[in-house]
Formats: sequence, C-alpha cells, structure tokens
Amino acid sequence: MKILVTGSNGFIGKNLIVELSNRGYNDIYKCDINTTKQELDEYIEKCEFIFHLAGVNRPENDEDFMKGNFGFTSEMLDLLKKHNNKAPIVITSSIQAELDNPYGKSKKAGEDLMFNYEKETGAKVMLYRLPNVFGKWCRPNYNSVIATFCYNIARDMSIKVNNPEVVLNLVYIDDVIEELISNLNQKGHVKDKFYYVPIVYTQKLGDIANLIYSFKKSRDNLLLPNMQDGFIKKLYSTYLSYLPEKEFSYPVKMNIDERGSFTELLKTDERGQVSVNIAKPGITKGNHWHHTKNEKFIVVSGKGKIKFRKIGSDEVIEYNVSGDKIEVVDIPVGYTHSIENVGDTDMVTIMWANEVFNPDKPDTYYLKV
Repeated sequence: MKILVTGSNGFIGKNLIVELSNRGYNDIYKCDINTTKQELDEYIEKCEFIFHLAGVNRPENDEDFMKGNFGFTSEMLDLLKKHNNKAPIVITSSIQAELDNPYGKSKKAGEDLMFNYEKETGAKVMLYRLPNVFGKWCRPNYNSVIATFCYNIARDMSIKVNNPEVVLNLVYIDDVIEELISNLNQKGHVKDKFYYVPIVYTQKLGDIANLIYSFKKSRDNLLLPNMQDGFIKKLYSTYLSYLPEKEFSYPVKMNIDERGSFTELLKTDERGQVSVNIAKPGITKGNHWHHTKNEKFIVVSGKGKIKFRKIGSDEVIEYNVSGDKIEVVDIPVGYTHSIENVGDTDMVTIMWANEVFNPDKPDTYYLKV
C-alpha cells in the first residue's frame, strides 16, 4: 500500500512512520514543509491511503493559523479531485476546534472542509480531535507541557505551574499511533462523526509535575515508580526519553569492606528492592534470619554455597550455586542462612528482598548457621 503522511517530520508523524515501517509498510511518501508542490502532486496521484497530520500551532502571525491548517488541507483536497483519487484519509484535528480562538477556528475550518469533501466525493474521512498528546520525540518548550516539564526537570531548569488544579486530558503517543494505524484495516474507534483514541488519562497539572520531579529523585532514593499504573508507566518512559545524552548513567552507593561490597540498585514500595552482593574468595556473608522478610539469591558469577538451618533445628541444608548454571534460591523466613564464596574469583550475587530495608525495623537477627 502506498501511504502518504503529511506532517511527516512532526511529533506524531515521526512516530507513525517508524511504526508503519516496523509493521512492513515501506512504501511511504513523506510530506513536510520542505516538500515541493510538484512532489506533493506526484504523491497525491499515487497514494492509496493518507494520514493528514500537517498543521500549524505556533505561527508568528494569527493569519498563519488559517493558512497552515485550512489552506494546505484545501490544496491537498484540490489535488485529490484533480487526480480523481478517493484514497481514505485519516486527519488529526484538535479539541481546540471547539474554541473561539484563531487556532481553534482554523482547525474547525479544516474539519468542515474535510467533511464537505467526504460528502462531495464519497471518499472516507476519519477525523480525530486529539487532546494533549505526550511521549517521545515531542518538542519541548513549544506547545507540550509534558515535554517541557520532562526536558526542563531532567536538566534542573525551572518549570512554571500557573494553576496546579488544572485538569488535562492526555493520550499517549503509542496509543495514538496504534489507533491511527488500525484504520488501515477499518478498525478505528468512532462515535457519531468523530474518531477517537480509546485510552485517555485525566490528570491534574500539579500532580504531573510532582510525578516528574519524583522520577528525577529516583536516581538518589532508588525508588522506581508504580508501573502498574498505566499513566505513570508511560510518563516515566517519556521522561527518560528527555534525559541529557551524557547523563544516561548515574552512580549508586557501593558499601565496600574487606569482604567485598553490597550495593542497593532498585527499590519499589510494592515489590521490595534489588541489590548486588560481591564476595571475595573464602568470604562468608549472612548468618542471620528473618521473621517476615524473604529474599531470593541469584549467583551470576563465581561459585558459592548457600547454607540454611531452621530455627530450633541442628540440621544444616546446603545448596551449591554457580554463575555457570544460574538459578534462583528462595530464602524462607525462620531459617538462618549464609552464603560463602567457595571459588577462586569474586562471587557476584543478585539479591531481591520483598521489602525496602528499614533501619528502624530491619527484621534481621544474627545467628550462625
């Protein structure tokens, strides 16, 4: 299928073209501000489906709203009529088309033009009034508050929250692209005459800012956000896409002594924490037990022996572990346990605990195995 994408270099356009390519659609005509009239004419003549994403939202003059959002659409439709091409058209408008401002008026004019074209020619038109769209590759400090917040907070730059109680309706770029592409198989969501993205998040502006600040702090406190929350998961992914390229990595505190080291890596309020333990040859660590705290040990390098003894029993249970055969060893409550490096190299163990360590209530009691 020959697909024309207008606004191909914009936020939604870039994401759409990449995903179309991922799915095997490689015959794509890309139209942006630098496309010549001759090229556009050729694209319009040959295309079999159109994603009309081009538009103007931050012009120097109000008059350019109508020129960019109405004028270009009119030009495209005239070319379609010229070539008698009735290719289906997906067009993205904005919820601001309902508002009485220059941008909204230009969007409404473009919508009316499309609906009249549909009635006149019988060509299928699928029109989306999109709310605020967020995700990777959106231009910061332009017209997206989330892109601006993510970009600025990641760089210790200030943000402006005029009213933290303002409520935003938001759609995530991957959900938008999934919905747009579904129209290639006539599976888009529609109500009355407007198409829509089914997954919408309603959030307060102040809450969004606080979440993004918490993402930045997670490098210090190691607390990951709650990924079960769909909005938080997608917002965190968006935030990471705005990190400065020289700051993808960050240090963590290594607790080092003559035995080796212990380093906390990640923490969650819902799923406990993950740490890495490095023990030198001949070193034994542990010799303690827990009431409720439970752990999982995974030796990923070196050789070790994990020993258990149930409280009140003399029987010692042993497990030989090695990075050559990675396996998970559960550390049940009520068993004192230890892990010994029995190899000739450092032993590296990934350790998971079901709760974040609390120094005021460690639930850890020394007792030699």
